[in-house]
Amino acid sequence: MALTESPHRFNPMTTSVAGKRVLVVDDEETVRDVVAAYLGREGFEVETVSDGAAALTSFERRAPDMIVLDVMLPRHSGLEVLMAVRRISTTPVILLTARTEEADRVVGLELGADDYVVKPFSPREVVARVKAVLKRVGRQESISDRLEFEGMTIDGATRTVQVGQTHPELTPREFDLLYFLASSPRQVFSRHQLLEHVWESSPEWQDPATVTVHIGRLRHKLEADPLEPRWIGTVWGVGYRFEP
Repeated sequence: MALTESPHRFNPMTTSVAGKRVLVVDDEETVRDVVAAYLGREGFEVETVSDGAAALTSFERRAPDMIVLDVMLPRHSGLEVLMAVRRISTTPVILLTARTEEADRVVGLELGADDYVVKPFSPREVVARVKAVLKRVGRQESISDRLEFEGMTIDGATRTVQVGQTHPELTPREFDLLYFLASSPRQVFSRHQLLEHVWESSPEWQDPATVTVHIGRLRHKLEADPLEPRWIGTVWGVGYRFEP
């Protein structure tokens, strides 16, 4: 059983979950049942399946609003399922990974996962993460400002970026991170602050290394030389800032 209760008090978010469907994919029956029960108590409609093939069949039949997806699955791994989903959809995906699967977590983020939860975990943590991601996805539609800099344009309405003559494709989380940083040029944000504002999370629930991974991915997509970044600078010992 890969569940644990957190000693911290759970503070549920206020985002509406009425009618939201969550697909929970895990080969451990106990994990499926407990996570489904906690999500159900919060008002989510939940479907559970035990392997990757069943997950893809369910997704094709009726796409959910969110997928909670274990990495280690029979009949297509969680990463294979994630790749298949990302080819046709931006449906939010939260990965469930073991502590020994750090490489899978990094790969999952690079493939477009929105978040991950490390086993063993508290079911309340999963509920908090699901709400946070859905809240952020719902808020994305309200971003409409166009940020223009010499050599870069960030369009909040279309959620697109132009760097010179190129149009790099960003995942939803990468765009949110870039937009947040660029909205306050030259202001330095720590990883903890970025977790709070972009991920709506905290180190209590999430590894700050998640921010580092996303910054690295943004640099590879935006910078001519990721090792000598022009747009996203590092202030050593403090955090990151956008350089206009």
